[in-house]
Amino acid sequence: MKIDHRLVKILQHAQSVTVLTGAGVSAESGIPTFRDAQTGMWATFNPEELASPEGFQRNPRLVWEWYAWRRELVQQAQPNPGHVALAELERRVPRFTLITQNVDGLHQRAGSQNVIELHGNIGRVTCSAEGTQVHEWATSDDTVPPRCPNCGAFLRPDVVWFGEMLPREALQAAWAAAEMCDLFLSVGTSGVVEPAASLPRAARHAGATVAVINLDVPEQNQPPLFSIHARSGEWLPALVRAAWPT
Repeated sequence: MKIDHRLVKILQHAQSVTVLTGAGVSAESGIPTFRDAQTGMWATFNPEELASPEGFQRNPRLVWEWYAWRRELVQQAQPNPGHVALAELERRVPRFTLITQNVDGLHQRAGSQNVIELHGNIGRVTCSAEGTQVHEWATSDDTVPPRCPNCGAFLRPDVVWFGEMLPREALQAAWAAAEMCDLFLSVGTSGVVEPAASLPRAARHAGATVAVINLDVPEQNQPPLFSIHARSGEWLPALVRAAWPT
């Protein structure tokens, strides 16, 4: 795959790189997007029934079981070459921040260290009343979802639902990383879900070069903005190889 030499030079000289990833990156590992996960018996439900505080209050068992099914899909998936390339990029750049809208934890499994999770992590569980993470709980077929061992409230997945605010500290860290980087890569995200969609614009406004890598964008390379129609699992490894040939 051919990589624009201008972008390679920018990467080689960058002191700070920030990356935003979305569902397209995980899809290449076989993880369905949120909407695509509504298949089979789940196709009859509205998204708000499965991923909102109101839906959880109405039918906590339904919501817990849907996330349990999705968690199994995530556990079976493996990081793809795009995940691995980002972990390698982190080792090559003086300052590197990875912001993700994905909840599957595949970036960490691939070796990425400085990861900001805007939408939480499906592998973690919190108390629905106290908001604290819970690592152990009693299991029973009669108690679904399980109860918090501290207060007795239902446990829930540690993800951001419809109608909920993004984690304040994560969002602040994401804005700071966008505004202080030399190069910002937006990878596998539609660029329409706020506030994450504003991060590339914030980076561009602060003077960074911005590259958007997605199958939904037309090819248009004109610094300081690059639009690259490509799969992240192919383009990211090619970028790393071009910048640091072995």
